[in-house]
Amino acid sequence: MSNSRTDAVERNRMSWLERRFHLAEQGTTWRTEVLAGVTTFLTMAYIIFVQPAVLSACGMDFGAVLVATCLASALATLLMAFLANYPIAVAPAMGHNFFFAYTVVIGMGVPWSVALGAVALAGIIFILTAGFGLRERLIMAIPDSLKHAIAVGIGLLIAMIGLQWAGVIVAASGTLVALGDLGSPPVLLALAGLMVMAILFALDVRGALLWGILLTTAGGLISGLVRYQGLVSRPPSLAPTFLQLDIPGAFKPDMVAVIFVFFFLALFDTVGTLVGVAEQAGLMRDGTLPRARQALLTDAIGTVAGATLGTSTVTAYIESATGVAAGGRTGLANLVTASLFLLSLFFYPLVKMIGGGYPVTEHVTLYPVIAPALILVGTMMMKGVRLIPWDDMTEAIPAFLTMIMMPLAVSITEGIAFGFIAYALLKLVAGRGRQVHWFIYLFAVLFLVRYIALR
Repeated sequence: MSNSRTDAVERNRMSWLERRFHLAEQGTTWRTEVLAGVTTFLTMAYIIFVQPAVLSACGMDFGAVLVATCLASALATLLMAFLANYPIAVAPAMGHNFFFAYTVVIGMGVPWSVALGAVALAGIIFILTAGFGLRERLIMAIPDSLKHAIAVGIGLLIAMIGLQWAGVIVAASGTLVALGDLGSPPVLLALAGLMVMAILFALDVRGALLWGILLTTAGGLISGLVRYQGLVSRPPSLAPTFLQLDIPGAFKPDMVAVIFVFFFLALFDTVGTLVGVAEQAGLMRDGTLPRARQALLTDAIGTVAGATLGTSTVTAYIESATGVAAGGRTGLANLVTASLFLLSLFFYPLVKMIGGGYPVTEHVTLYPVIAPALILVGTMMMKGVRLIPWDDMTEAIPAFLTMIMMPLAVSITEGIAFGFIAYALLKLVAGRGRQVHWFIYLFAVLFLVRYIALR
């Protein structure tokens, strides 16, 4: 009788899973989906360590950001499962977090609460424009060369910050930057971590970033550069960031460009990831993505929820491709990934140990465990360079300016501004102005007015 009852419970559970996620229709099983969900989590779990380190650099509470990151990731990943039934996990986006911390808060002097308000407004705009096709029109308006250049520029910015956090490059009076002390213990640890991660990537090891971070942490513990703080504890308080967003403050005129960039980055990251992962999974139908609107809505809701909790823009993760490679085809994989994000809340001491900084001087703190991951994330974002038409100077010059200005100005906004202005100008003087969408001209003028006003 006991076995019969157990079998009945199992059949009911499988029946619900089948009805909810259409496993048979997608040619998958619950075991395959579980494996895919774990695989995806392993490849993107580095964000649990990186996000608190990045946002705490601009004054936010490390523990609260950790909780916000895990909760927002779990919520948005579950929404993707139930609204769109895709095995595509969602979490705070790399690149967006650096724009938030280093460009908006540190660079522009905007309070982080106002920056969170700007993130929320960008997410709300994302939601409100869902029924008008505005997002699709914006995607079509931006030239492909600038789309690729923006991704590459963000990668260069992330890599440069990673090199700074590693101590490989340092500030210098005459040349702005110079090579750091490669013989110092924290720099040696960072370089060793970079080598380990690079080898793991070369060997195509799943979760290479996560394993590399853990191995670097072990090296730091042995060398005394990382202090053991325990493994498990109660989750830290969310209070320092929960409901701290300042939406009225984000309505100021000088925040318009910031909100646009948050919206713009979320738009292209989400669409690019959805199309790329869906293509790999065989989910595309006649060149279109079924339930694309639901998937885009998931990111938008996740972004608003994330800002409310206390973290930067949330978007679909390209690392979901590893779960797809492991056989994931439905939202059931996302249920597993989301559960693991929630479980991570109880490992705060481990996260603090990994993401914490190593003070070198009163004004300089290095992050030798996290830095190698940032450098390799930047590496992975370079592939768009080959898709830029370098023989056409009206495309190549704006693309180059977009890419180079982001790391040198430590600003995604400035890279986009230089790219838009150069693209509109060069197409006009070359007699090819009709090739440019009016949207590009509009924002080129707005960026010019902004620079004139800043004089």
